[in-house]
Amino acid sequence: MDNIEKIREMLAQNNGIITASQITEANIPRHYLKKMLDMELLTKVDRGIYIKPEMWEDEMYILQYKYSRGIFSHETALYIHGLTDRTPMKYAMTFPYGYHVHSLKEENVKIKKSVKDLYDLGLTNGVSPYGNPIRLYDVERTLCDIVKGNNTCDIQIVNQAMKQYAKMPGKNITQLFEYAEKVRVKPKILNYMGVLL
Repeated sequence: MDNIEKIREMLAQNNGIITASQITEANIPRHYLKKMLDMELLTKVDRGIYIKPEMWEDEMYILQYKYSRGIFSHETALYIHGLTDRTPMKYAMTFPYGYHVHSLKEENVKIKKSVKDLYDLGLTNGVSPYGNPIRLYDVERTLCDIVKGNNTCDIQIVNQAMKQYAKMPGKNITQLFEYAEKVRVKPKILNYMGVLL
């Protein structure tokens, strides 16, 4: 199998997306990417990220690739979990305190920060609207995040999410209260759940 065929195979296994680092890991010389771009078999979407020309650009997957410490959170996680029907205008991503990437300011991202102790709390794997793997917070962590103090989350979104959660078959109330304790929003969560359950 020649290198172009190998890259095509990798694209097929990777939802039509490939990165320069994946090419290097597969021991394929990077000039094959240029060759495939010239042959219009690939489209470059960002530095080191390529997709099949007929594909839609998966902005969430690309953001996750570029900023691997970012975790989709808040309204964006609510949307992925199906707890709001509002498509996020900007993607909310949580980063650990001290993480600075200058280029993040130019991205379509609402930057949230988390203390080290809570950064991994509720971390799970999900799927972007285009079917690619992404990292986000689970439902219970997301509910704690959206009610936290100086949050800019719309009260209608919060109310809708809480109502949807109360009706969810796989909800984990015990975990929600544990997270609420750690995130220091237990009174607010108890308030919502007291009304809804």
